[in-house]
Amino acid sequence: MDCPVCGDELVTSRLGCPGCGTELSGRFARCDFCALDAKELELLQVFLSSRGNLREVEKHLGVSYPTARARFTDLLVKLGLAGAEAPAPDAATPGAIALDARAQVLAQVSAGTLSPERAAALLAELP
Repeated sequence: MDCPVCGDELVTSRLGCPGCGTELSGRFARCDFCALDAKELELLQVFLSSRGNLREVEKHLGVSYPTARARFTDLLVKLGLAGAEAPAPDAATPGAIALDARAQVLAQVSAGTLSPERAAALLAELP
């Protein structure tokens, strides 16, 4: 999270116990997972408990596979883990790759994680 005044990254500097009132102050390590909302945590828990099976995530969330994949990609981006590039497309199936990419873009628009304007630009770039 960024500072609303200067834009620098905010740091946790105080922890408190609601039971006894004890407070600790200092500079505490950042927790990437603490910034996730309830839906993102649920997605991560389902993904981990299904040992990385996106089909199980799809079933649990009651969404299509492209939507489940798009939400997981968004989660990876939020956690800063999306740096790994996807494997190069197989030259024998460029049509299937393009259809999958289109489905992912549309799923992100449906999930509200991608604006229609940005989606239009991305779709225009696809073969």
